[in-house]
Amino acid sequence: MSRENMVYEGKRTLVCIMATLMYAVGLNLFVVPANLYSGGLMGICQVIRTLLVEYLHMNFQSFDIAGIIYYIINVPIFIIAFTKMGRKFFAKTLITVTTMTVFLSVVPIVQVVEDTVAACVVGGIISGAGIGIILRMASSGGGLDVVGVLLTRWKRDFSVGKVYLLVNLSLYAVCLFLFDIEIVVYSVIFAAVHSLAIDKVHIQNINVEANIITKSNNVNLERAIMEELNRGVTKWSTLGAYTYEQSHMLYITLSKYEVSRLKAVVHKYDPSAFIVINEGVTVDGNFLKKL
Repeated sequence: MSRENMVYEGKRTLVCIMATLMYAVGLNLFVVPANLYSGGLMGICQVIRTLLVEYLHMNFQSFDIAGIIYYIINVPIFIIAFTKMGRKFFAKTLITVTTMTVFLSVVPIVQVVEDTVAACVVGGIISGAGIGIILRMASSGGGLDVVGVLLTRWKRDFSVGKVYLLVNLSLYAVCLFLFDIEIVVYSVIFAAVHSLAIDKVHIQNINVEANIITKSNNVNLERAIMEELNRGVTKWSTLGAYTYEQSHMLYITLSKYEVSRLKAVVHKYDPSAFIVINEGVTVDGNFLKKL
């Protein structure tokens, strides 16, 4: 990895760390004090924590053991990320989940608002935005994020959202038998706001096509796009209608969050390149979905 790329990934990792703090703040200041349960793997860990405290009478004081349980369950997911999704993704996910566990354990559980609906909305926005930022930085908080992407690659009609939906339906069905129905209803409200916030911040599902017109026949530019973005490039020769000068057009299909990186790579090799971005395209075929 080049030094420039290392600096770029380092900055993105720092953003991920700050986003994990947002997630921990949203949970420990709004969700946990209201006795709500978030969805996904963390929701399962919260249910396990409650069972340990209320049924096995384990006393953890103000320390939230759910973060530790979440980290332990993620160990096999770390192995999957390393073997199936590459070392870079594994390293960033490991750092993200580790810092998330630390912040969930360190941030005090304090009731900021007494109104449960307000806790659902504010907590859902803050924690959802945190997860959305993590995904936008091409990392993950572990858990169902990794499982969802692997299932998407295995079966194309799968998505991370569908995985969350199936798990959450099962989780809240169990909660109906263990807890008060009011808690389940408020937890569903939180999960809905949380998911909406993730979608608004994380723009992974917005596919774009990029047309790059350059007069420089630079093989290094094409190689950099394929290696740094892991995207295929289609190339053909073009002719300017006004100047009749020979040029080259590169065509790439990618996710919207990768556009800024693409522009940086292109302008590094050809500052005068002409880039046209078309959003919201429909892609069918061999297109790699990323987090």
